[in-house]
Amino acid sequence: MTIKKMTGTALLAALLLAASAQPALADTVYVDCDVLRCRTSAEIRDDNISENLYQGEALERTGTQGEWTVIRRDGKTRYVSSAYLSEKKPSAGGAAAQGSSGKSSAASSQKPSGTSSQQNASGEAVGLSADWKYAEFSKINSGTATLYRTTASARKNRTVCVNAGHGTSGGGSVKTLCHPDGSPKVTGGTTGAGATSAVAVSSGMTFSDGTAESKVTLQMAKILKEKLLAAGYDVLMIRESDDVQLDNIARTVIANNRADCHIALHWDSTTSNKGAFYMSVPNVASYRAMEPVASHWQEHHRLGEALVSGLRGAGVKIFSGGSMEMDLTQTSYSTVPSVDIELGDKASDHSQATLSVLADGLLAGVNAFFSES
Repeated sequence: MTIKKMTGTALLAALLLAASAQPALADTVYVDCDVLRCRTSAEIRDDNISENLYQGEALERTGTQGEWTVIRRDGKTRYVSSAYLSEKKPSAGGAAAQGSSGKSSAASSQKPSGTSSQQNASGEAVGLSADWKYAEFSKINSGTATLYRTTASARKNRTVCVNAGHGTSGGGSVKTLCHPDGSPKVTGGTTGAGATSAVAVSSGMTFSDGTAESKVTLQMAKILKEKLLAAGYDVLMIRESDDVQLDNIARTVIANNRADCHIALHWDSTTSNKGAFYMSVPNVASYRAMEPVASHWQEHHRLGEALVSGLRGAGVKIFSGGSMEMDLTQTSYSTVPSVDIELGDKASDHSQATLSVLADGLLAGVNAFFSES
């Protein structure tokens, strides 16, 4: 029977039945996890994240769509996972206090089982989840990264992954696939063109004064972290000590799932004080057609160009046109904007003052990149 033919009691009953099928919605719901992705559509994709939402944040709920909740955000319709919402405001420290067994994070709008994650005074430890795409290709993954939340009044609602290159004990004796599809490398580098596997994490070079590159990248990462936090960004630190047991694939997959961009810090092995540049995606058709490179290489380039522009504006010497084509494990597995930035070479000054200038330039590049997003 159609509604057109209904009258009186029958029509009222039908309307009541339809109303009862819809969930009773509160005017306001609250984020009940550390960080929740807010999306422009009701699906998990890399390109539909509009911002991050945080524990206890009040949201205007306007409807539901399957396992998604529809919210109104700055006058726009947005979607979040219903599993990470509460109709009562969570108590202070609620989700964070639950550790890895509770709703510690929904950065991908799903709680990845097997994620090592807990909140403490120095940040949230984030390990590799076996459920994350490409995680199965990692061979060194017992360590954890650390996610720091900014206390700046003007939050950017963006998370920057800062990856201090090298620094994994034993990484040079383990090999991982260069590409997720098993195809060979298309350029040379630490591993030659044509190889299908590369060292999980190389040890890096040594500066002309005898300092290990891994120590300088770590120092650089710590300086950049503080500047990013002060500017309103959350920061995912891959490494904060001399050794973290995370190979290049694990580092990349963690960044894919817990950050909005991935910046790996390095210095080149040449000895000419050549200047800074980023490793760009090779202009090779087969490589640019391989996923996830095919869907993301243009964003990698945009991030790299923004960082080089920021460094140039800070007075940093730039090598050639600011980029060099290189087939890297990092970009071969990245699903967020991702670059290896080379901040100089063996002959470059790496004093505290110089590292601070480099960090200023990188921050300017990050600001420019997200202002255009």
